[in-house]
Amino acid sequence: MEITTGAILRRITETPLSTAAHKLATIILDGIAWKDGYNGLERGTAAFTLAHLAEKMGVSRQHLTALLAELAASSLELVRWKPNGKFAPWLFRFGGQDDVDASPDVVSSPSDTSLSRESKNKTIFAGRIKIAEGTNVYRTPWAALIKAAKASLACWNVDTQVIWERFLAFNRSRGNAAVPAGFLLGFMRRWRTSPDAPLKRDAYATPMRALKPEDLELQRLISAAPSKNWQFHAADLRRLIGQIAYDARVARMEGQFGCPRFAASLAVHGLAVLAGEIAQ
Repeated sequence: MEITTGAILRRITETPLSTAAHKLATIILDGIAWKDGYNGLERGTAAFTLAHLAEKMGVSRQHLTALLAELAASSLELVRWKPNGKFAPWLFRFGGQDDVDASPDVVSSPSDTSLSRESKNKTIFAGRIKIAEGTNVYRTPWAALIKAAKASLACWNVDTQVIWERFLAFNRSRGNAAVPAGFLLGFMRRWRTSPDAPLKRDAYATPMRALKPEDLELQRLISAAPSKNWQFHAADLRRLIGQIAYDARVARMEGQFGCPRFAASLAVHGLAVLAGEIAQ
């Protein structure tokens, strides 16, 4: 099916999540590119730094990590990866976008005018670039596009003028007088930090989700107890076993999986549901 903003938003609202996780999901949705080339991103992908997300959410980095784990464990299957170095933004994508056959009530109607159908205000590289246009990128229409697109690419911290000059030199060495504008985006996607550096894997290839057995087990436990009811689960379990025993279980879960405390709490609740100690 064709994924639209409305379709994913419906998935978010129908997924049992904590209020904060719902807010985080909508923030990520708001940053998704619905046209290839928007801000240099592949369709269906968003780019954020964790610091930016934490600031927009008004939460600590630790709490943000727990919320991201909650989204990853939910039916939204949020995945994130960082292909462009330590200080580059994280890339995000909601899972199940390409192969999920949704029922009619969760698919945008033909009259939906979401971002996936519009090209207005998108950073699209269209037209042709004349290699002899000049060496000052700020006297061309390409400066703003380069600046917007590089935000999520390996050249995110490279000056716009440097990118432009290297692009011109690359094409002049091949005798190109004019090239499609898309070549500039492709050049930026394959950016090398130095002329002798090897080309990196395409940052826009679909990430492999190779989860470890312990990750799968943690997700299984978390999914056993709907996270939207986590406060009720915590209260029920504390009444049953006491605060000290509850904290001990959470601490053991943290040590077993190496996960944040909130994720460990959700796993403890799921284990208690599976054991019949508390209701789902």
